[in-house]
Amino acid sequence: MADQNSFDVVSQLDMQEVKNAVEQATKEIRQRFDFKDSKTELTLTEKDKTLVVVSDDEYKLKAVLEILKAKFVKRNVSLKALTYGAVEPALAGTVRQTITLQSGIASDKAKEISQAIRDGKFKAQAQIQGDQVRIQSKSRDELQAVIAFLKQKDFGIDLQFINYR
Repeated sequence: MADQNSFDVVSQLDMQEVKNAVEQATKEIRQRFDFKDSKTELTLTEKDKTLVVVSDDEYKLKAVLEILKAKFVKRNVSLKALTYGAVEPALAGTVRQTITLQSGIASDKAKEISQAIRDGKFKAQAQIQGDQVRIQSKSRDELQAVIAFLKQKDFGIDLQFINYR
């Protein structure tokens, strides 16, 4: 048995599920009577991980966002992974809002996570490795305690725990 056990803390987003949720929301918007003859559209850019929502006015934009949130929840895409931009006027009297899809742990959040582990007085070390944090300890029970501790804390992002060994 290895003398060091570890796991990784990541914040990942399944882009296929995001794409499916956007397609379902688009389909529902096309079918709904209150969006008939409206200039509502959803544009997902996978490379930039952004979603642009355009609608006639702010009320319809909010309704589109509610539909989108419901589809994300059904598809197990965390709403914490969404960062909403400001509502801005667009062409022909429409309004636009850009939503950034958060994937990976930012360096300031990674520092916050490792500081929380140190403050929790665990016998574990946290290493920041790019957009993830690796937690190492000799005791698997200690790692389980760290996972339970991190699940209780709210860092403002969705956390997953992978590569437990």
